[in-house]
Amino acid sequence: METYNENESKFMRKAKENPFVPAGMAGFFAIVGYGLYKLKSRGNVKMSVHLIHMRVAAQGFVVGAMTIGVVYSMYRDYILKPREQEKALKSN
Repeated sequence: METYNENESKFMRKAKENPFVPAGMAGFFAIVGYGLYKLKSRGNVKMSVHLIHMRVAAQGFVVGAMTIGVVYSMYRDYILKPREQEKALKSN
């Protein structure tokens, strides 16, 4: 079983491992909150169209955050780690 600091929550551990997950969640909730705030002043736009636009914006933000997270993870695993291993071999 994995050992970890008992004072640290599971969410905080996962946030440190994948920093773009909380960013995606925060963006999602911010867009949904903004969409709900703008619900009254939508003009003569139908409710369904407004909700679809809100959903697409929130979903797009989450997909973007996931994409950036995957690119960052690949960069960390395939570029930074080999460089660190190479430096460690050269210093020994």
